[in-house]
Amino acid sequence: MKKQIFYILLFISTIGFAQKPMVKAEIDTTNIRIGEQFNLKISVDETQNVIIPKLQLKGLEIVDSTRTDTLKNSLIRKYILTGFDSGAFYIPQQQIFVKNQAYLTDSLLVNVATIAIDTSKVKKFPIKSIKSEPYTFDDFKIYMYILLAVLAIIGFWIYWFVIRKQRIDEDEPTYRTLPPYEEAIFRLNELDEKLLWQNNKIKEYYSELTEIIRGYIERELQVPALEQTTDQVLDMINDFKAAQTIHTSTETIHQLKNLLREADLVKFAKSKPLAFEIEEDRKDAQDIIDHLKPKPIIEEHDELE
Repeated sequence: MKKQIFYILLFISTIGFAQKPMVKAEIDTTNIRIGEQFNLKISVDETQNVIIPKLQLKGLEIVDSTRTDTLKNSLIRKYILTGFDSGAFYIPQQQIFVKNQAYLTDSLLVNVATIAIDTSKVKKFPIKSIKSEPYTFDDFKIYMYILLAVLAIIGFWIYWFVIRKQRIDEDEPTYRTLPPYEEAIFRLNELDEKLLWQNNKIKEYYSELTEIIRGYIERELQVPALEQTTDQVLDMINDFKAAQTIHTSTETIHQLKNLLREADLVKFAKSKPLAFEIEEDRKDAQDIIDHLKPKPIIEEHDELE
């Protein structure tokens, strides 16, 4: 009975040993010269659930590798290796996984020898001097930028202190100050030529129109009309009217009131009057300037006469 058990165990162990996969690494030469190539082949006599990890090397380099091939129930992968340093280098053991179990290949020794040079047959040449590289745009770029900056500064200085000064001197207007009434009429005509409201610039038109009227009142009555609000201007005109220091009518003051308030609506409330209303306001501005004048000052000696 004991013999039978022994033979059974021996048979099972024999089967288990026979089923262990064989993992092998081979090279076609063990001696190369620097830069020469040689072949490494890793083979596994199993095709199912086999993993060949990335090749681990020390002192050698991989030139190329092939895909894993199946040949007679075995997996084969080939590598082309080389070395660029002289000496003896080991291809370490490579870990191969077969059915989630790791197996190791043998380590392999490769000798890399230097190439002997026969100096007696090498033609000697004299040592050449260092040859400078040709100039490129980048070599002069910084100098060009500096030159352009200097020229720009000089040009600006000449323009600002010479040409501009001469132009200002030449363009210096020589004119006489117009009387308030003539200036206001002149500016109204200029405003008409600009065609502001015809080009949908109504806000700009009313701003300039009221500025002309306020400027006329300021110069003619010698009051700060440009700096006052609409109500302040109207109160001031009414005061002048009550004091009988101006020649004007209630209708003219009413026109001034309507025009200034219409301008405020356009400027601050974004009101857009119609074309005929704008033309009426232009006529009212002319009437206001024509009929709003200070009374002449009567000297005492004139009264005595």
